[in-house]
Amino acid sequence: MTQLTRRGFVKTSAAAGLGVFAAPYIARAKSPNDKLAVAVVGAGGRGSSHVSAYLGDSRTEILYVVDADEKNGQSKCDAIEKKQGFRPTFVKDMREAFDDKSVDIMSTATPNHWHALAGVWAMQAGKDAYIEKPVCQTIQEGRALITAARKYDKMCQVGTQCRSSSAIKEAIAFMNEGGIGEVNFARGLCYKCRKSIGALGDYSVPESCDFSLWSGPATYTDPKVTRPKFHYDWHWQRHYGNGDLGNQGPHQTDVARWGLGIDTHPKAIVSYGGRLGYQAERKDPNYVDAGDTPNTIVSLYDYGDKSITFETRGLSVNDSADEELNKLFQSTSGNKVGVVFYGSEGYLVQVTYGHCIAYDKDMQQIKEFKGGENHFGNFIDACVSRNMKDLNADVLEGHLSAGMSHLGNISYYVGEENKISVDALKSEMARVKGNDDNVKTVERTVKHLQDNGVDLEKYPLALGPYLEFDPEKEVFTNSPDANQHLRREYRSEFVCPTSDNV
Repeated sequence: MTQLTRRGFVKTSAAAGLGVFAAPYIARAKSPNDKLAVAVVGAGGRGSSHVSAYLGDSRTEILYVVDADEKNGQSKCDAIEKKQGFRPTFVKDMREAFDDKSVDIMSTATPNHWHALAGVWAMQAGKDAYIEKPVCQTIQEGRALITAARKYDKMCQVGTQCRSSSAIKEAIAFMNEGGIGEVNFARGLCYKCRKSIGALGDYSVPESCDFSLWSGPATYTDPKVTRPKFHYDWHWQRHYGNGDLGNQGPHQTDVARWGLGIDTHPKAIVSYGGRLGYQAERKDPNYVDAGDTPNTIVSLYDYGDKSITFETRGLSVNDSADEELNKLFQSTSGNKVGVVFYGSEGYLVQVTYGHCIAYDKDMQQIKEFKGGENHFGNFIDACVSRNMKDLNADVLEGHLSAGMSHLGNISYYVGEENKISVDALKSEMARVKGNDDNVKTVERTVKHLQDNGVDLEKYPLALGPYLEFDPEKEVFTNSPDANQHLRREYRSEFVCPTSDNV
């Protein structure tokens, strides 16, 4: 007897077919031996981590695999069947899985443009939701997710695994107890080499992929696919992804906010950067990359008495062009992805997801923290307890951290055509208040670009506007153009509702 037959599949209703669920499904009582049934939505690389986590937890079983690309989905079902003992049902349309009342959990690793709508639909259908970062692609979508979780009383965990890291928990506790003195500033780093993704062009959709379902909320572009590699490289196209500021960034923006005790949006944001260096990499001055998100972007966030600077670099990062950072990360080569907290008596550095180092003012190591995480396990704990406070990364935290990435990108996008000389940029940044040495950060960024062969006279940096933001109303107060980026246009069948309509 198949698992589908044992559990009793409920046919997709007309309402669910439109992504509308008439009433929330109330979770059935569970016996001690009854497992939570999971629908894994998204069968790519990150989806594999979801599959491994649920297969490795005795409290869960995978009932569905959902993917618009049947080849990827069926391959994942093959692997699950070997380990689980029965084959999950494969469907291309997530609404079919959501309409099955046997499903308790939706766990999504789709492209970013699907995250929020998948979460809203799942919670409307009575499922708890685990959503990869960034939890949303716009500020408006994030607020809708929070409202849905509260309205339907659902557990909604965001995939910012650092929240469950024992090393980071212990390090932040040490810092909050005065371990490095008073701390009002953090620097997040995503120094992560990303090669060019190929020339902008007109490419075919994989035969095994339903492009309409893959696109979902995203409107069609003309041509439809402009990147050579269909899967993954959508990250570097703003119609679907958020660049590394919104891909890797939410992990580090989350740690920075957490460590500083910030539980709100910033009051002001400004960014500068560009998609730079690929002409030099390709040795072709006429090369136009298919990506359109910045691979180099520095964003400054003002929270009043506290501030955060986030630096994203996508070119070779074998030297940070900064002796202090090299010492703090104890490395002069390879990627640097983490957070530096600057205290009156020293530094605390998140080096990896499971490793932090504390230093005194002279950069002498004083304490080290190591330890792993089980973020999916924490989510399942909360699904069992039905207590939202058990979640290490509730959707509100994910919204605030993803929001930092979105706000930083918005400043860049609004000012994308405002090209500026290095001297003018240093002059402008010197005027921005905060706790960082803004001019030194510009100089370090410029040296990094020059070291990678970027001619900043021919390919200058762009400076975005200084945007003032109302954290309560979640709107910009000095830029109608920026407010247009707080929401997006949807296809009619895939509209993510606003928070007052979930």
